[in-house]
Amino acid sequence: MATGDRADFNGILLYTKDYRERDLLVKFLTREFGKKMFLVRGAKRPKFKMRAAILPFTYGLYGGDIQSNGLSYIINDKRLDHFQAMAEDITKNAYATYIMSLIDLAFQDGEPIPAWYDKLLVGLNLINEGFDAEIIANIFEIQLLKPFGVAPNWVDCAICHRRDLPFDYSETYGGLLCQNHWDKDPYRLHLDPRTIYYLRLFSVVDLSKLTHIKVNDTTKKTLRQVIDQIYVRSVGVTPKSKRFIDQLGKFKI
Repeated sequence: MATGDRADFNGILLYTKDYRERDLLVKFLTREFGKKMFLVRGAKRPKFKMRAAILPFTYGLYGGDIQSNGLSYIINDKRLDHFQAMAEDITKNAYATYIMSLIDLAFQDGEPIPAWYDKLLVGLNLINEGFDAEIIANIFEIQLLKPFGVAPNWVDCAICHRRDLPFDYSETYGGLLCQNHWDKDPYRLHLDPRTIYYLRLFSVVDLSKLTHIKVNDTTKKTLRQVIDQIYVRSVGVTPKSKRFIDQLGKFKI
């Protein structure tokens, strides 16, 4: 797209940031152009007409002046929706923010990623409708490993490619090891079969076809530990929103 072309775009608001006295920077994941930063002039004025268009957890159809490089500009909003339940629930809010932070970190600005736009919209709708926000976040964490350049093998044994034996996870081999090869990695994670089952499921599940999911608290705790370990050791990113979730978990205890 040439610099300065006007176009409609479908956008999910990722975050806003102060910019000058009366203006805001607003970052959207757009379906058409990937992640884009928009300058919204006069957004902090009391009578700003498009206030609803840049509220947290808002998505819809916008008109904009799309720049190939640098800041783009929102001209108007044409259809708006809002994740109301998410905005009113601190836990849903926290996990949704975390998911959007991961997507923001995983992809370059301006890189069209329509499949991830669709996936994010579905995931946020699920959280808004009452699905377990932690599990939805786990699914995103596992499926985002590939864009982060990690891409564990969740399909079969990394050595012999068998699929019919019990598995464990090996960081050294970058994926699963079957029982016949557990001796190859003394530092394998010693995960129970249920945790392995969900890790494999999360790597391939289609969120748009998800009708229900229930994971017991013990397995959720183990999933949290192993996913955290993979992200710390192999991905190397920890959004501020993740630290807030960790604190939220301690508060609930």
